[in-house]
Amino acid sequence: MSYQVLARKWRPQLFDDLVGQEHVSQTLKNAITSDRVHHAFLFTGARGVGKTSAARIFAKALNCQDGSTTNPCGVCPSCIEITESRGIDVLEIDGASNTGVDDIRELRENIRYLPSQSRYKIFIIDEVHMLSINAFNALLKTLEEPPDHAKFIFATTEPHKIPITILSRCQRFDFKKIGLAPLQARLRYIVEQENITVADTGLEIIARSAGGSMRDALSTLDQVIAFCGDQIGDDELQGLLGLVSRALLLATIKAVLERNPGELLALVHKVDEHGHSFRQFCQQLVELVRGLVVIKVVEQPGDLIDAGETELNELRSLAATPSLDELQRLLVNLIGTEADLAVSNYPRLTMEMVLVKLAELPAAIDVATLVQRLLALEQQLADGLPAAPVRAPVKAAAPAPPADIPLPEEPKTVVVEVPVVGTSGDRNWFGLVEFVKARRKHGISSLLEQSSLLLLELPRVRIGMPVRYFGLVDNEKRQTIQALAAEYFGADVNIEIEKIGNGDKAPPSLHEERAQQESDRQKKLRENAIEHPLVKSAVEIFGGKITTVKPIDKGFV
Repeated sequence: MSYQVLARKWRPQLFDDLVGQEHVSQTLKNAITSDRVHHAFLFTGARGVGKTSAARIFAKALNCQDGSTTNPCGVCPSCIEITESRGIDVLEIDGASNTGVDDIRELRENIRYLPSQSRYKIFIIDEVHMLSINAFNALLKTLEEPPDHAKFIFATTEPHKIPITILSRCQRFDFKKIGLAPLQARLRYIVEQENITVADTGLEIIARSAGGSMRDALSTLDQVIAFCGDQIGDDELQGLLGLVSRALLLATIKAVLERNPGELLALVHKVDEHGHSFRQFCQQLVELVRGLVVIKVVEQPGDLIDAGETELNELRSLAATPSLDELQRLLVNLIGTEADLAVSNYPRLTMEMVLVKLAELPAAIDVATLVQRLLALEQQLADGLPAAPVRAPVKAAAPAPPADIPLPEEPKTVVVEVPVVGTSGDRNWFGLVEFVKARRKHGISSLLEQSSLLLLELPRVRIGMPVRYFGLVDNEKRQTIQALAAEYFGADVNIEIEKIGNGDKAPPSLHEERAQQESDRQKKLRENAIEHPLVKSAVEIFGGKITTVKPIDKGFV
């Protein structure tokens, strides 16, 4: 006889075997006991949680030769045929393979005939959401007026894709994901029956990797047995499944909370050394931090966290130090990193950098503390904090030099007046550039702003133009500049344009003068802000530092 996989061998055969679906089992048993069995049922839920198994058990309960019973015998011809999926009166149809209207019309023709040897003719349609709209419409009439001998059981993982007209004619049962504890208990029972030796921690790893699916858990157990044999060790198990050990995950979060980037790099090295997927590592970290958040807000998490008592105590200890805001910030960063790792060419570097960044972030301050500090600042202001004095920035006094060293001369501001010959008033270089702007010669005015005035002795005007702009001035532009200058100065002008290299000394251009003025303005603005009493108080109260100063008054000088 060929090998039968565990998922089929240990498929539930009675209502009591349905792990984690007691609410469904009890309702169906009550319906049978009270003889109030509906004609159409919809079983919904994630994969591998028992929907099709429940449909078969329900079919056996209705057609068992012992009569409609909550505990089918399992040995009568009807029960055996249903168990082996060869029942004449119980038809299992794959909705994904029979999506067309012709398939449903054939089913409707079949419904007309009485069951050959059973009490009911039962139609189990798996993945019913895959049927086409026309197929659903063809099925609708049968569901509205079904024959007494027909029962329908639909199973789906996506109930939202089923038309509301179908949903309204079915009794709906939502199957839950199976919790970690019942899943682990069922695995323990199966490995004992199969004479397999595995620790509870190993079964917990398998159960956790299944994500609430019994079928996935049994398939994983099959794979592990094939690899490890009858003796399953935790290290082999984690290596096979590509999962990071729980101890390594806890150590990583602990190193982040203790602000230890060096330890984090060592832990990432271990993850890489064991060949684990960094994306899966990040996913496991997200799940772990979620558990810390739950513990932080719920005293008794119960089913909110899939963890045993030992692990719960470890999580409680780890969650005691950080604030809720800090954990939420950590969670947001890890979720973003998980998405980045999906497309990153350097997954280890990506993981390292985000963990180092999280370890270097300052501790989060909860809202209540911030409110208290704000209230304290408000009270200080109300009590009469002194107004900010208006004074020039104070420079530190330079140390006196030795007597034998002569004092350097004080730097002097040299004002160079360029003579303007043959003009009236105070017409100058700045006025010329503004005059050109007013004439909407923006290209020429931009060139002049970037240039330096070397000589202004009418009729000579000598302009120094940087190398990168010199090539832009052709003869036509030169003639235009000369005509505008003559109009501005009211006299004949001879424009001379020279090329200025990076090493040539020349007076600053108007553009450079404005940049220097803005730099001086920003420096003065920062000095005034830092010296302001309100700013000093805020920095002291919140324990912060000033990173950027922005003017709120455009007229500040």
